Amino acid sequence: MESISGSSVDSRATLRGINTTPLLARIESYEASEKKCISDVRRTFCLFVTFDLLFITLLWIIELNVNGGIETRLDKEVLHYDYHASFFDIFLLAVLRFAALILAYAVCKLRHWWAIAITTATTSAFLIAKVILSKLLSQGAFGYLLPIISFILAWIETWLLDFKVLPQEADDENRFLSIMDAPERTPFVQPGPLSDGQFYSPPESVADSDEELLEDKHDPEKALI
Repeated sequence: MESISGSSVDSRATLRGINTTPLLARIESYEASEKKCISDVRRTFCLFVTFDLLFITLLWIIELNVNGGIETRLDKEVLHYDYHASFFDIFLLAVLRFAALILAYAVCKLRHWWAIAITTATTSAFLIAKVILSKLLSQGAFGYLLPIISFILAWIETWLLDFKVLPQEADDENRFLSIMDAPERTPFVQPGPLSDGQFYSPPESVADSDEELLEDKHDPEKALI
C-alpha cells in the first residue's frame, strides 16, 4: 500500500509539473529579458540613433574635404560661423539629437514619445528654416544632401520608436501580466486521485503457469487443496 500511495503522489507531481512548465518557461523568459539593460527592439533603435550621428558626421567631413580641406573649412565654418553658409549647425544638431535620445531612451529608459517628438520637431523646424533663409542650395550637392538626409533620419527615428519600440514593449508587458493573472482566473486542472483499479499486476507468464501445473502434479496434497 505504501508503494501504491507513493507512486500516486509521484504521478500527480509529474502531471502538475507538466501543466506548469510552459507557463513557468514564459515567465522566466520575460524576466530574463527584463534583466537586460534594454530590450532588443530598443537597442536597435539606439543603434539607429548612433548611425544617424555617424552618417551626418561622415557627410560633413566629406564636405569639408571637398570644399578646400578640413583645417581651412573648420576655421571658416566653426570659428567664423555663418548661419547662411555653414554646415556646422547641421552636424551640431545631429549631436544634440543623439545625446537627447540616448539619454531619454537608453539611460532613463523612457516609455513615452514626448522626447523624440521634441527632437524631431526641433530638427524639422531648424532645417526648413535653414534651407529657406540660408544659401546652402547654392553650394553644390552637399547643400541639398545634408539637410535632406538629416530630415529623413530624424523622421525614421520617430517612426521606429512610435510604431516598433513602444508598442512591442507594451505588448510584452501586457502578455506577462496576463500570464501572471492566469492562475488566479483559471486555476490549473489537477488530476484526480488515482483509483485502485488503475493499479494491477501484470498477467502471469506462460512459463510460470507450466511450472505451477508440474508442481501440482507432483504434490497430490496441494492438488487436492
